[in-house]
Amino acid sequence: MGVKEGLLALLADGPRHGYQLKLDLEAATGAGVSVNVGQVYSTLQRLERDGLVKAGDSDQEGRIVYEATPSGREEVARWATEPEDLATAGRDEVSIKVLLSMFADPLDPNTVIDAQRRATMGLLQDLTRLRARDGEEDLAWQLHLDRLMYSAEAELKWLDRVEERLQTTRAARGADPLEAPVEEVAR
Repeated sequence: MGVKEGLLALLADGPRHGYQLKLDLEAATGAGVSVNVGQVYSTLQRLERDGLVKAGDSDQEGRIVYEATPSGREEVARWATEPEDLATAGRDEVSIKVLLSMFADPLDPNTVIDAQRRATMGLLQDLTRLRARDGEEDLAWQLHLDRLMYSAEAELKWLDRVEERLQTTRAARGADPLEAPVEEVAR
């Protein structure tokens, strides 16, 4: 999710001023998205320029209140029903590092895998402690923690799978799997 989509979704729910949008976006995402007020206002200017929001009157404290236009509401509806493509959602630095370590001599895949596994296990332990310490009163934060924990668990499973495939290829070829053609290692 981009900041643009998050702000637009909040404005489709009802008018807000910039600082309230910042607070609401952070609260709605369980602090998974953090923005500064300057970023909020520059995004609001672009949304206004594109006809997706309009500036209204000032509130009692002199802050300009924004609201979504009909086009803005249509954009939110389109965005909400458009699934995210995991394959192209963003660069996966862990995958890139592990895969490059298999084909670049100065990098050792086992060292890269071990370092990442330790870091991910540490993160999972930290998240587990947070989960145990927090109550259920903040649903957004709890759901954000769930997502982070599941992602960490999936990364650990993937690292195990990479290690398993490297060992299997090494055993089958009787050599270093890195000398095998890329398509053989990928199977």
